[in-house]
Amino acid sequence: MWHLPCTTLVRKMPDDTVLDMKLDERCAVIALTHDPKLDDLALMEAVRTPAFYVGALGSRRNNAARRERLETHFNLTEDQLSRLRRPIGIYIGSRTPPQIAVSILAEVTAVRNGVALPGEFRIEDTKTRLDVAVNEQTNCATTARH
Repeated sequence: MWHLPCTTLVRKMPDDTVLDMKLDERCAVIALTHDPKLDDLALMEAVRTPAFYVGALGSRRNNAARRERLETHFNLTEDQLSRLRRPIGIYIGSRTPPQIAVSILAEVTAVRNGVALPGEFRIEDTKTRLDVAVNEQTNCATTARH
């Protein structure tokens, strides 16, 4: 059994839990399971609340697919979808679960404190720039060999 002081184990579906919690502007919702059947339902309800932070763990590709599902199958509006942070965290090159947790909590703290993060801290922006740089280097190397 799972026991931690001052915690409650909830055995409901995530969307029902989000509704039951009556989230306000002091709340953050972070989906971590990588299971669309669970994460999408919780996120669908969370973006409709005043929670100050709503985000989901996952790759850029998985998050793009999630956004498409939420828009297509759950009829979320652009305003609701724009509240969804994805992928979550700030870019610090994290690889391990503790590093990823620090990255996520840093972003949540920044959002809570009203700090706008520059592009180099946003995971999607930075990884896209890194992908472009790698592709340019590969193309240059390929061109140089011919």
